[in-house]
Amino acid sequence: MEQEIKFCQSCGMPLNEEVLGTEADGSKSEEYCIYCYKDGAFTGDFTMEEMVDFCSHFVEEYNKNTGNNLNREEYKEVLREFYPSLKRWQFSTDQVPHATSPLKAQLINEINALHIHNMPRIENLFVLQGSFVNLEYNVNGNTVKLLDDNASYWGTQVEKQGTPGRCFGIACDEHHILVSEYGQDGVDAELVLFKRR
Repeated sequence: MEQEIKFCQSCGMPLNEEVLGTEADGSKSEEYCIYCYKDGAFTGDFTMEEMVDFCSHFVEEYNKNTGNNLNREEYKEVLREFYPSLKRWQFSTDQVPHATSPLKAQLINEINALHIHNMPRIENLFVLQGSFVNLEYNVNGNTVKLLDDNASYWGTQVEKQGTPGRCFGIACDEHHILVSEYGQDGVDAELVLFKRR
């Protein structure tokens, strides 16, 4: 008998043991993924349409897993039809467990205090898988990766002001803050800052 596939009740990604979110007591959530739900709260205060826009960036992953060949706008339509069936989008606003992690707020303050040239002010961070943000950098002639593929990080990506096609990527946890700059899909990654907190 085929096992039923469970989907995150916030973003719709298939759930397995490795990507389950966590409740406030540290136990695994059976309904949400770690990217959407950590320590008993959602990691981002999204509207459904904002979640559609955010998740539409992963259209290539969707196409690879389904054999489809959708563009980003077509994938948004798929998500708009699917999301109303998910538990998160059936909550009224006052029932949503809000993303109020003290660490997240502290990290946002610390990142903005760095005053990195041409980096816009950071307003929000999201939980990202290490393997998704662990880019390779050339340091003293050696190619290195600085993050753990199997860990999760608070992070985001923002466009570099005044430089079309270049982005800043941020990944941090309770121990370190990493800021990098790169082109589309992480090409030509340069390490801007890696510091211990």
